[in-house]
Amino acid sequence: MAHTTHPLATYKRALHNESFAGIVLIIGAMIALFWSNSPVRSSYFAIAEHVVGPQCLHLNLTLAEWASDGILAIFFFVVGLELKEEFTTGSLRSPRKALVPILAALCGMFGPMGIYVLVQLLTGSAEMGGWAVPVATDIAFALAILSIFGKGLPPAARTFLMALAVADDLGGIIVIGIFFSTGINFLWFAAALATVAIFGVLVQRRHIWWWALWPLGIFAWYAMHSAGIHATIAGVLLGMVVPARIRKGESVALTHRFVDRFSLASSGFVLPIFAFFAAGVNLVDSGGFGAMLTDPVAAGIYLGLPIGKCLGIFGGVWLLTKIFRLKLGNGVDMADIFPISIIAGIGFTVSLLIAYLSFDSANPHEPHARVAVIFGSLLSVVLGALALKLRLRTRARGNVHKPHGSSRADLGTAPKFRKK
Repeated sequence: MAHTTHPLATYKRALHNESFAGIVLIIGAMIALFWSNSPVRSSYFAIAEHVVGPQCLHLNLTLAEWASDGILAIFFFVVGLELKEEFTTGSLRSPRKALVPILAALCGMFGPMGIYVLVQLLTGSAEMGGWAVPVATDIAFALAILSIFGKGLPPAARTFLMALAVADDLGGIIVIGIFFSTGINFLWFAAALATVAIFGVLVQRRHIWWWALWPLGIFAWYAMHSAGIHATIAGVLLGMVVPARIRKGESVALTHRFVDRFSLASSGFVLPIFAFFAAGVNLVDSGGFGAMLTDPVAAGIYLGLPIGKCLGIFGGVWLLTKIFRLKLGNGVDMADIFPISIIAGIGFTVSLLIAYLSFDSANPHEPHARVAVIFGSLLSVVLGALALKLRLRTRARGNVHKPHGSSRADLGTAPKFRKK
C-alpha cells in the first residue's frame, strides 16, 4: 500500500521554504485587495467588521481587530522565540559581531522616517502620523528574495541580513509598545508581567504542560490588552522567556521545539489571515490607485521602504566601516550591502500592522497607507532583485579574473544558520 502523507504535514514542510511562505502571505493579501475593490466589496467589509466576543470582558472586537490584536500574538510569540535564539546562540550572541548589523538596523529605521518626513515637508502635508509605518523589515520575505536572487553571494551576506532583520524586528516591537499604547493601566500591566514571569519559571524548569502554559499565555495576552498596550507584545515577552540553551539530556533547545510546534499555525494560518484583513482596502471609493500614488502619506511610505531603507542601511554601514573602522563578515563588502539594503525595505507584516495602528478607520489616509505598504514592499522586491542580479554579474566577472590560490577568507565564510 502506498504511503500517504497528511496534507497538513505536507503544508508544514512546504512552509519551511521561505519563498513558499512568502507566496502564501501574498495570496492572502491579494485576495483581500481584489475582493475589497470588487463589485461585491460590501460583503468583504461586512465580514471584516463583524463583531465577535464578550462585551463584559471588553473583548467585543471586529474580526479585523481579532486578526491584528488577537491571533497575531502567536506570530509575535514565534518572533520572541527567534529573538531569544539569536541573542543567546545565534547571530547576535557576540556583541562585537552583532554591532554592525544592529547599528545598521537602527540607521535603517531612521532612513525611512527621514524620507517620510521629507515628503510631507516638500508637499506641504501636515500629516506626520505615518512616520513609523515604513521602519519595519519582514524577515521571511527579505530572506526569501535573497535566497532566490542572491545565490552566489557569500554566506556572511545572509548572516548580515538575518541579524539586521532580527534587530529591526526588535526595533519595530519597541516602536509598537511605546508609541501605540494609550492610557496604560499599570495594575493590568503588572499582572501581565507577573504572568509572563510564572510562564518563564515553568518553561525554565521544563514543565511544559499545555494545560498550564496555554491559560497563562492567554491571560498574559488579556492582561496586556486590558493594560492598554498592544496585546501582541505579550507574545514577544512570552517567547523571550523560553530557554534557548540545550540542557543535558536534550537534543534541541526548547525555543527550537516551540518554533517547530507553532510554525504551521504562525506562517500557515495566522499571517495569511492577518494579511487578508490588513490588506483589504477600498481604493475604488477612495480615489483609486492614482489617488494613493499622489497622497503624501502614501508616497512617504512607498518611497520610504525601498529608498529610505537603502539610504539608512547602506549609508550607516559606510560610516561604520569607513569612519569607525568596524568590520563586515568575511567576504562581504559594500557592494554586497547595497542590494541587501534595498530588499530590507520589504516591510509587509509589521508595517501593515503599524499602518493599521497609525490611522483610525475614519482617516482618509488610512486605506492609502496600507496599500502603500504593499506597493513599497513590491518596489523593494523588484529593485532588490535587479540590484542582486547586477551585483552577482560583477562578482562573476571579478572571479573570472581572480588568480588561482585565493585564500578561504577571500571567498567569504560564515557560520550557517538553521532555516526559520
